[in-house]
Amino acid sequence: MDRTSNLVDEAMAMESGGVVLIEDCVETNGAFILHHLIKRHLSPPQSSLLIFVAFAQPFSHYDRILRKMGCNLVVQRDNKRLLFLDMLMLECPDGDGSKTCEVGLRALFGKIQKAVEVGALAESKGNITIMIDDISLMEVAAHGSSNHVLDFLQYCHTLTTQFGCSLVALNHKDVYLSRNEATLILQLEHLADVVIKVEPLATGLATDVHGQVTVINKGRRIEDDERFGRSMNKLKNFHFRVKDNIVDYFYPGSRT
Repeated sequence: MDRTSNLVDEAMAMESGGVVLIEDCVETNGAFILHHLIKRHLSPPQSSLLIFVAFAQPFSHYDRILRKMGCNLVVQRDNKRLLFLDMLMLECPDGDGSKTCEVGLRALFGKIQKAVEVGALAESKGNITIMIDDISLMEVAAHGSSNHVLDFLQYCHTLTTQFGCSLVALNHKDVYLSRNEATLILQLEHLADVVIKVEPLATGLATDVHGQVTVINKGRRIEDDERFGRSMNKLKNFHFRVKDNIVDYFYPGSRT
């Protein structure tokens, strides 16, 4: 999958550090981007530590998909390169509730923080990445408390600045649009250094194209450009087609 995914990697142009937000919708699931990033972070010659926070699927689901892509998550977990945090059963109790929910997410952050600190001290470790699948289900576990979710993500963001690690999160954008709640989306997009949008084709369905990917790379602002308010955003758009164990990426009009 690496060779066919160069368009994604080139558009992201990130070595380490920063926040990557993947946005998808019901019509076009963006999980394949997450799977690609899992493999990229765990493939040789990388010596990365991946902390994966799973609200969407069990370990067996990711392991089955990544094995088809040539990456064995069981081996990576046994070699201490993958810390898999299964949050499927996490649910913040109702009732006297807001504080209990906050404590639950704070305990989760404590586990992540400890893993990052230990990983940063290990000389053999390279880049550290925190991945979350997915934000909308984290909010469900928090009984709809977007404030607690945002606080949690802000805490994780502090780790990217303190330890130079990366934060990657998947979010189902249409969940919030259907509820007319755009605040969380806007704040997440503001937090992100790279936003990857997986969407249906603007022209409708096609047999050989499954959707389009738009990558907005905010890059690093230059002091003079920031002073005069000029944006350094770079935008790239391309189509994709999901196959059995690979994804083809190509620019519009480049295939007939």
